[in-house]
Amino acid sequence: MSRFNVVNLDSDDEGGDQPEVQNTVAADDRKLENRSFWKAGSFDIGPTKWTPNQGELEHARVHPKFLHSNATSHKWAFGAIAELLDNAVDEINNGATFVKVDRIFSKRDNSPALIFLDDGGGMDPDGIRKCMSLGYSTKKTNNTIGQYGNGFKTSTMRLGADVIVFSRAYHKGKATQSVGLLSYTFLRRTGQDDVIVPMIDFDISKNWAEPILYGTQEDWSINLNTILEWSPFSSKEDLIQQFEDIGSHGTKIIIYNLWLNDEGVYELNFDEDEEDIKLRDETARTAKLNKKTVDKQSHISYRLLHSLRAYASMLYLRKFTNFKIFLRGKPIEQFSMIDDLKYRQVVTYRPQVSSLNEAVAETTLGFIKEAPSLSVNGFNVYHKNRLIRPFWKVTSEGHSKGYGIVGVLEANFIEPAHDKQDFERSSLFSRLEMKLKQMQMEYWKQHCHLIGHQMDPGFMRKMQKTSDIPLQTQGERLDQTVTGCNNDVPIRRASSGFETGLDQQETCGDGSKSIDQLCDENIQLYMRCEEHRQRENALKTMVADLENKIAETKRKCVEASSRIELLRRQKLIR
Repeated sequence: MSRFNVVNLDSDDEGGDQPEVQNTVAADDRKLENRSFWKAGSFDIGPTKWTPNQGELEHARVHPKFLHSNATSHKWAFGAIAELLDNAVDEINNGATFVKVDRIFSKRDNSPALIFLDDGGGMDPDGIRKCMSLGYSTKKTNNTIGQYGNGFKTSTMRLGADVIVFSRAYHKGKATQSVGLLSYTFLRRTGQDDVIVPMIDFDISKNWAEPILYGTQEDWSINLNTILEWSPFSSKEDLIQQFEDIGSHGTKIIIYNLWLNDEGVYELNFDEDEEDIKLRDETARTAKLNKKTVDKQSHISYRLLHSLRAYASMLYLRKFTNFKIFLRGKPIEQFSMIDDLKYRQVVTYRPQVSSLNEAVAETTLGFIKEAPSLSVNGFNVYHKNRLIRPFWKVTSEGHSKGYGIVGVLEANFIEPAHDKQDFERSSLFSRLEMKLKQMQMEYWKQHCHLIGHQMDPGFMRKMQKTSDIPLQTQGERLDQTVTGCNNDVPIRRASSGFETGLDQQETCGDGSKSIDQLCDENIQLYMRCEEHRQRENALKTMVADLENKIAETKRKCVEASSRIELLRRQKLIR
């Protein structure tokens, strides 16, 4: 980004034919030629002036085309929205209690725009300049999600061609409010060869808005006029009015000129659900679906791909205590995948990380409540409380073992990619993948019978060889986290030989058998079947042996009869 606060569109001191920013731009010229995000970067770069102006140091320039190519790191629009939610969540450290996400309409052309509003600490003039520049990040603590200083630019430019930011802050005894405009449309339509970001600031410490000048009054006015020309607001009063719902501190982000898809309609669907923002999926909506497909699409593993409300509900692992995310006026209820699992088990993994003394990842595994009717499975992997990979399948497609098993873990020892939708491929990542696959297979062997599958024979043989504990106790050890009949609270039983004075065979309220009893009976029945199968095999072997002996005896009898007959004939001949 340009480090200069002043927008200068003149060519150089010797004159030029570039128009000044005060020139009126026709309404049609405020739109890009191509409104599809994936095609908006396809244009030829014109001549670039590399000679610096008098008194200006030589510096590397960032061409406006880089804004678009940088934003392509977000393949998924919801990933871009999540970046902006992360920024608001990080403001919890500065007292933020909410972030609001909604659709508004541009005052200029009544087109839809996306708004984010939070009551965090806000940004002073220095802070907003770092926000609008590439690579700056003041988030260095372990409890903040952002770290690269690039998320704001990539996310806003992924959602729309233009963004305007309003921020109010109180810093070092001074109250300020600032406005910044990052406009791909402005840069493209005016032929800029460097990223120029017009910004204006006000000192409001004395209860009125007094302009803060870093250059001349003319520079400040040029910035203001550029913002008014290329933003949805046509007057200074309109700009000032945007601070009214911010309060004493906070930030408002308005993304406008939203991108269209290849069919020429907005990527974000605001009309299907007035309490949600969805991604368009015409094929899924018009296809004839069978019941199994409908059931699968009702599960959150599918809904989070198309519903922002579903995705945001499980975006953060730990539930907030004094912070709310509002989507289109309605708070998002945080969803815990762990609470939705049955027969839960916790497995501790300690990766060997040289830079960390005690890296620990506790993985909670269990069956989804719809198992085995739904084949949903995978691991929800978080990093610093933020969901990075939802329902990550560590086994190959078509592998039936593991269906219905979902895991949840926080892996802070591996680094996420820049779009926070995946992890960097490293040896730590590969080892984690192998460990999760092992966890899933071991859990399946130990618990598959609880949802109606046949118990793994190898696991049963291993139990018999390695333990002399009676069968019923083995069944109890297999299911130490089995949930009860009427709630999802895990039932923990004492170890064998520990006297509690309580009846450990719990039953449901209607007097029917408990899950523990049914599991024990299933194991006993399976063992009896194994015994009968072994007896059957032994009898078959015995029958086969007897049949072989009979056949051998018959052969010998035939040979003996033949010899006797031969002897008789020889006597008759003589």
